[in-house]
Amino acid sequence: MAKIKEHPLEEIGHQQRSLDPCILVIFGATGDLTSRKLIPAIYHLKREGHLPSNFVCVGFARREKTHDEFRKEMKEAVSSFSRVKPIDESVWGSFEKQLYYHVSDFDSREGYQNFKSFLEKLDLQHGTKGNRVFYLSTQPSYFPKIIQRLNETNLLYPYSEESDKWSRVIMEKPFGHSFQSACDLQQELLNYINEKQLYRIDHYLGKETVQNLLAFRFSNSIFESLWNNRYIDHIQITAAEELGIGTRGKFYEEEGLVRDFMQNHMMQLLSLVAMETPHNLTADAIRNEKVKVLECISPFSSNTFITDAVRGQYGKGFIDGKEVIGYRDEENVAKDSNVETYAAVKLFIDNWRWDGVPFYLRGGKRLPKRATEISIVFKGAPGKLFHLPNTKVESNVLTIRIQPNEGISLKMNCKIPGPTNTVQPVKMDFSYGSFFGLTPPEAYERLICDCIYGDSTLFAREDEVINSWRILTPLLDFWQENKEREFPNYAAGSFGPKGADELLQRDGKKWRLV
Repeated sequence: MAKIKEHPLEEIGHQQRSLDPCILVIFGATGDLTSRKLIPAIYHLKREGHLPSNFVCVGFARREKTHDEFRKEMKEAVSSFSRVKPIDESVWGSFEKQLYYHVSDFDSREGYQNFKSFLEKLDLQHGTKGNRVFYLSTQPSYFPKIIQRLNETNLLYPYSEESDKWSRVIMEKPFGHSFQSACDLQQELLNYINEKQLYRIDHYLGKETVQNLLAFRFSNSIFESLWNNRYIDHIQITAAEELGIGTRGKFYEEEGLVRDFMQNHMMQLLSLVAMETPHNLTADAIRNEKVKVLECISPFSSNTFITDAVRGQYGKGFIDGKEVIGYRDEENVAKDSNVETYAAVKLFIDNWRWDGVPFYLRGGKRLPKRATEISIVFKGAPGKLFHLPNTKVESNVLTIRIQPNEGISLKMNCKIPGPTNTVQPVKMDFSYGSFFGLTPPEAYERLICDCIYGDSTLFAREDEVINSWRILTPLLDFWQENKEREFPNYAAGSFGPKGADELLQRDGKKWRLV
C-alpha cells in the first residue's frame, strides 16, 4: 500500500516546495476529460503524497447526481484509466471523503451563490482556508461566462502576492479560434481576472521529456554548442495519431487539425527547442525566451501559402489491419467537409542562431501509429572520406521522443566489422522507463500540482498564444477562402498526403519514419 504523507513536500530538482490547502473545482465534471485524465491524475497525486493534506475536489456540472453517485462514477473511472492498477482501496477510501459534486448551469447566478455557500462550508470542514483552483473543462464558449459569474460571486479574489488566500483558473485549449478572437477573449477575461491568475494548460508541456528539454539542452555542453545553424541542417517536429476524430465530429468541423494540435502543442515544442538560454529557471524568464522565438518566425505570405504548407484529410483505409471509415463518413461531419485532419508546414526563425534552418512541422489523424517526436538533423561531415560510389553517409539525427516510450536517441555512423570501410548508421537509445525503472507520471499530475503551487512555467502565457495565432491565422484564412478540391487526399493508415513528401523533396530532404 502506498503511504500518504501527512505534510506533502514536492521535490523539484534539489529543492522542495510545500503546497497550500485548497479546493480544486472542475467545471464540466461529467465530461470525458474529467473521468479519463483529471480524476485519475488527482488520485495518483493523493496516492503518492503530492496533494496538500487539507484538500477537496468538487465537480461542477449540469447533470443531477448526488455526491455518492459522483464518487462511484469516479472510482470506476480511476479503475479503468489509472496508470497504476489495481486501485488502492485504502487510498481511495481516504480520497473519496474529499470528493464532492455540485449541480448548476454554468450561467445560473443562483447556482453560483449556492456554490459559494457550499465551498465556505467545505473550507470549515476540511481546513482549505479559502484557496481555490477552478479548472474549466468545458467548451471554450463557456469560459468568459464562468469567469464572469465567479467574479460576480466574489469567488475570484483580486490578485495580490500579499493576500492570505488565492484563486487561480486553469483553462483548457483552444484559447480563441484565430488571432483576433484570442485577443478579444483575453481582453474580456481581463475584466474579471488578472493574467497572473490564468493558467492556460497544454498537457504536452507536462510530459516528462518536454520538461527535460531545458535540462538536456542547457546542462549538456556537447549538444548546446552544436545547437545552431552552423551544425544543424533542419529540424522536424512530428505529432502523429492513429486514431480518428471519434465522437468529436462537431468539434473538429469547427476547429480542424491546425487549431486542435499545431497552434498549441507543436508551436510550444518548437519554441522550447529553439529558445535562447534563460537567465534563470523562473516562469517568466523561460516564457520570455519562448515568446522571442515566436516573434522571430517569418509569417506566411501569398508566395508561401502553397509552397510552405500542405493540408490533408483522411479517407477510408486500414489501421492495425482493420478497415476504418474516412473523415467525411464520421458522425457529425459534413459530406463535403473542407476541414483538415493533417497539416505540414515549413517555418523559418529569423535570428542569428537559426538563420537559414528550416523547421518542418507535421501532424495528423489516422496515421499508421501514435508518435510525437522532435528530430534534430545535423549537417553531413565535410569531405568525402567515407562516401563510396552510389552510397551516401547518413546524417546524424538526435531524436527526442515525447510519446510513447519517452526518451532520447542519437543516430550516428559506425564502420561495419570486416575488411571494408563500409559505414552504417547505429542508434544510441535512452528510455525513461528502462533507465529509471518507472513509468513517468501523467502530464496532468504535474500541471495540476504546479497550479496549486502557483508555478506557471509549464503553462502558456498570453503573448505565447497570441503570437502562435499571429503565425497561423493567415494560413487558416487562406485555406478557408480556397477550398481543397482533392479531399480526401490520403488513406487512413498512410503517412499523409503526397504533397507533404513533396514539401521536403523540393529542399532535398525527406521525412523521418517515426
